[in-house]
Amino acid sequence: MTDEGGQHGALQRRTVRTLVASQAVGALGITIGIATASLLARDLSGSDTLAGLTQTGQVLGAAGASWLLARLMAVRGRRVGLVTGYLIGASGAALAVVAGIVGSMLLLVVGAVLLGATTSANYAARYAATDLATPATRGRALSIVVWATTIGAVAGPNLTGAAADLADALGIPELTGPFVLGAASMLVAGLVVAVRMRPDPLLVAREAHAAAHAAAATEPLPSRPVGVVLRERPMIAAAIVALAAAHAVMVSVMVMTPLHMEHGGAALRVIGIVISLHVLGMFAFAPVVGFAADRLGRPAVMGAGGIVLLVSLVLCAISPAGSSVQIFSGLFLLGLGWSMATVASSTLVAEQAPIESLTTVQGTSDLAMNLAAAFGGALSGVIVGTLGFAALSLFASVFAAVVLLAAGYAAQLTRSADVTA
Repeated sequence: MTDEGGQHGALQRRTVRTLVASQAVGALGITIGIATASLLARDLSGSDTLAGLTQTGQVLGAAGASWLLARLMAVRGRRVGLVTGYLIGASGAALAVVAGIVGSMLLLVVGAVLLGATTSANYAARYAATDLATPATRGRALSIVVWATTIGAVAGPNLTGAAADLADALGIPELTGPFVLGAASMLVAGLVVAVRMRPDPLLVAREAHAAAHAAAATEPLPSRPVGVVLRERPMIAAAIVALAAAHAVMVSVMVMTPLHMEHGGAALRVIGIVISLHVLGMFAFAPVVGFAADRLGRPAVMGAGGIVLLVSLVLCAISPAGSSVQIFSGLFLLGLGWSMATVASSTLVAEQAPIESLTTVQGTSDLAMNLAAAFGGALSGVIVGTLGFAALSLFASVFAAVVLLAAGYAAQLTRSADVTA
């Protein structure tokens, strides 16, 4: 798409730096409430079974926002879409604080739905990093932005204690403190994108694509429905299936881990450390994963991610309630397996989607990913409440197996394409 040493290359580097900064701050806003959201929902609803509703609401909100932001980006570009996502998410965090103050579970769920817009913006940011990237560096560009999430994501859960102190100082419930800090960080992330993402990388990429067609005396293809694109390019369908399944595994197990640990007497700060370790696995090794995807191939890394997810679920299944080596290692590997499957699959979507349908295909991939996670998250509370945490791990293993199947299909398509070429 671009000459890395030219004008587009300079814009690509500026875009990646901007996304790194916004992701670091925006991730803090999302992850700081992970360790306490299910506990706040449990307190407001009085039921462990309903504790997963906040995560389900957030994932459903992210699914809806994926569609909304994709349509907005198709018309206005990445900058307007990302800023909109951060602003909606900040309003959701503020509403969660109000919900805790007035004791309303309904308001908390609505706030969680709005928070999903920031989750969607964070996911869309990884694709923004690929708009002007070359094919040889696309995986690394995407993974650097994913890695940037580590900064805020690891710090977020570890700030739960400080957030509780802030809540005490403000005279509001302790479990709402993380959402106060979260709202502020989302506003900062939106400001960074609004100021620095100029010119817009997606709009520049479209202009370059149109110019190339003009030079060749051909007309650019019109935008096509996602269903048509998926039939023409089954590799994208395989990548989307892997994305959705990996996200369902991660969300369904992660959201119930704080309750599983609390039932065994683990302190809130220890729960925060486990979630931080999990988030470390999700994001810290993304550049290595991206490099491997560029060198070894996307399907190979995707399949390896499925295997790591299965190992993590075995460790989670045998972990006793409370704090244990199994839950620490299982949650870390859960994050790492998610990272491998997500980076490889997202890179496939970014490079296979035609530019005329780019945002709609990417928005559809995030929509499918979040709907699958919402399904897993909604059932996770019921499963844990009736059958226990080990049964949840067994349930999630079905999704991990789907990741492996999708990776195998993608590898088969790659081999067929190589033979044809």
